[in-house]
Amino acid sequence: MTLIIHGASGAQGAPVVATLLARGESPIAAVRDESSYSGTASAVSVDSSSVESLVTAYTGADAIFIHLPIGSGEQQLTQARAIVEAVQQVQPARVVVSTSGYPVDGPDGVQMPIGVLLEGLRASGVSLAVVTPKLFLENLLLPPVTSGVHDDAILRYPLRADYAVSWASHLDVAEVIATLLLDPTITGTVGVGALPGLLGSDLAAGFSTHLGTSVAFEAQTPDAFGASIIPLFGEAGATPVVDSYRWRATQADEVIDADTSAQQRLGLTPRSVAQWLSDVSA
Repeated sequence: MTLIIHGASGAQGAPVVATLLARGESPIAAVRDESSYSGTASAVSVDSSSVESLVTAYTGADAIFIHLPIGSGEQQLTQARAIVEAVQQVQPARVVVSTSGYPVDGPDGVQMPIGVLLEGLRASGVSLAVVTPKLFLENLLLPPVTSGVHDDAILRYPLRADYAVSWASHLDVAEVIATLLLDPTITGTVGVGALPGLLGSDLAAGFSTHLGTSVAFEAQTPDAFGASIIPLFGEAGATPVVDSYRWRATQADEVIDADTSAQQRLGLTPRSVAQWLSDVSA
């Protein structure tokens, strides 16, 4: 099968490539510049804002994995529209999308770029599966977060202490995506993450188990978190992240539906926090 993987050098796409390779498949990494790709898969250069570039990459593909990379809302919207147009033209047999934790609708019901992407792909008529992680455990490995753990034994994160989340690792999401790419009969939503949802204290407990020392959770404001990640992602990249945590502050929780979970639909159970930390050698 010809499998195109967007963002194959990034945090979400690279584990998908690795998982497919481990299953004996030959994925093709869709990256900005194939000459700079250092992974083990074949690669193709793709400009995700160019319909022409996307059509060239998608032609002949059996399945495509798509997600919108971190960027400004305008950048993501441009890419979403280009991807939809390319899929409509090429009509691949299978498309799998990860929402990457982005809400489909923003404040006041305004449709977000991921919502535009999903609406267009559903209208295209292709076999579509939508993977809906909530928050990635890898966010907890950002330097502003790990510094608090190692220096102060405090896990600081911009969520309320009572806010339950179906956290998932990129490794778990990759297993789900790989399974869905290879099985076009499973369509619709597949939630990925812990059931029941985890509180901040549960995350801290996982770190405590892994590190062998007591770690406490401390809620952080979205703005404080945003200021800490601007050096990593730039202001344009940090802004939508901060906005997403402001949105979360208005919600009761972020727990996936058990009926549409990967546990129920695919028989795949995500790692515990402690197991994930061990697997990534954090």
